[in-house]
Order: sequence, then structure tokens, then C-alpha cells
Amino acid sequence: MNFSTALPTFVITLREGVEAALVVGIVLALLKKAKQSHLNSWVYAGVGVGIILSALVGVLLNWATHALTRANPEYAAVIELTLEGIFSIIAIAMLSWMLIWMTKQARFMKAQVEGAVNQALNQDSNAGWGVFSLILIAVLREGFETVLFVTANLQQGLLPVLGAIAGLAAAAAVGVLLFKWGVNINIRQFFQVMGILLVLIVAGLVSSSLYKFDQVFANLALSSSTSEDLCFYYDKFANIHSCILGPLVWDTSNILPDKEFPGIILKSLFGYRQHLYLVQAVAYLTFLFSIGGIYLRSITSGSSSKNTATQKG
Repeated sequence: MNFSTALPTFVITLREGVEAALVVGIVLALLKKAKQSHLNSWVYAGVGVGIILSALVGVLLNWATHALTRANPEYAAVIELTLEGIFSIIAIAMLSWMLIWMTKQARFMKAQVEGAVNQALNQDSNAGWGVFSLILIAVLREGFETVLFVTANLQQGLLPVLGAIAGLAAAAAVGVLLFKWGVNINIRQFFQVMGILLVLIVAGLVSSSLYKFDQVFANLALSSSTSEDLCFYYDKFANIHSCILGPLVWDTSNILPDKEFPGIILKSLFGYRQHLYLVQAVAYLTFLFSIGGIYLRSITSGSSSKNTATQKG
């Protein structure tokens, strides 16, 4: 059993889960400070409902995929690969946006949560619902991203789901260490390291999603008389077994095969492939230099601002 397929969802769920845990911890601390701890049950209810709704979204997407493949068995492989590719693109967009947005907003998180909690408490009779909705949105936001990532890897079975559950448990443990036991964890460095890992994971997802679309076109070409129109590189690169990804730029199958350790770990975690084609390589590097560059600039500028403020103080 290839447990390495659980690693990406573990990392993503751990990072996203810790973000949600921070919101939960801040809200509980604010309620305690305001002597409104009787509203804690609304916080826990928001967490529970958010997790359940996220899981239901995953089940619904999985059911829809299987329903479409059962209705069109002759195109089952094409439909499944197409949907996985679409889910991958949505996951790439959401994870990239949230990574950059959260990095820029992290310094204001406590103030924003405190403002939302104070506003909820001022509503008197509706205070519980206000706290509940705040927590629900925080959990759903992180949960939906994980669900999309898991759904984009349907072919890997239940192991990505187990990775997500383990990541959620680890995130809850971090929350307990921070807010219950008062353990001093450098949360800023934690998010920076996890952010870099997330950039690499999503870059791998870019490469994997292109491979899925390539397989879609290849399958369609096999059942079509117009394979030249569907597979752009068939004429020029007949010896390359790729439909739309262009010529092979590397072959490391003899050095680091992606079906054996440690290649299989790199494949599951970072999208490494022993056969990499031109379009995949360009897309991978473009993502790293664009989104990865923006992320690195955001964390380095944040560090510079903090150091400047410290020197002035």
C-alpha cells in the first residue's frame, strides 16, 4: 500500500487546519476575557458543522463523478480524468490565492477576529449565531480547499482522505498546545515553512493536472479518426508518448524511478515524474517563479517591516 499518497493532503490539511485552529483559539480566548464562556458551545458547533459540510462536499463531488462515469461507461476514463483535471485547476487557484492572501493578512488576523467577535457579542440574543457563523466560515474556507485537493486525486483511493484526517488531528493538537497548555510555538515560522511546502505541492499539482488533460486528449484520439487535430505533437514527435505536452525534456527512470522509494515520495508530495515533458516543465517553472516568487517576497517584506518597526521602537 502506497502511504506516500497521504502526505500531500496531510501537509495541506495541517496548514489549513492550524489557520482554523488559530481562529478558534482566539475566539475562545476573547469569549473567556469577555466572561462569555457560555458561548463556547457555539464555537464547537461551528467547528463540527464546518467539518461535516466540508466532508459532504467531498462526498457529493465523488458521487457526481461516479454518476457521470456510470451514465457514460464508454467515456468513463475520459470523464474521470477531465473532472480530476478541473478540480485540480480550481484547487490550484484557491490554494495559491489563500496562500498569498493569508500571508498578507496574518498580521491583522487577531484584530479582525476580535472585531468580528465584539460585533457578534453586541447583538445580544444573536451573539451565539454570530460566533457560530464566524467559526463555520473559517472552517469551511480551509476545509473546502482540502476537499478539492482530495477530489482531484480520486484515482489514489482513500489514502488521501486518511492523510487529511491525520492532518486535521495534528492541527487540533497544535491548537491544544498553543491555547490549552500554553506551549510556545513560533507560529510565524511554522506558516512560512508550511507555505514553502505548499508552493511545491501545488506546483506538483500543476504538472499532474496537465498530465491528466494530456491523457484525456490521448484517450479521445484513440477513439477518433482526427487524432492529428487532438494530439498536436503526433506528427513531429512520433517517438514521444505524449498527446499535447510536447517533447520529453528528461527521463530519470533509471536514476530515480517514480514508482520506487524515494521517487514515489517525491511524486506524491511534489509532483515529481520520471518522464517530464516540455509543457509540464514550463508550467511548473512558471508557477514557481510567479506564485512562489510572490509568496517569498510577501514573507521577506513582512520580516523587513517587522525588523524596521523593532529598530524604531
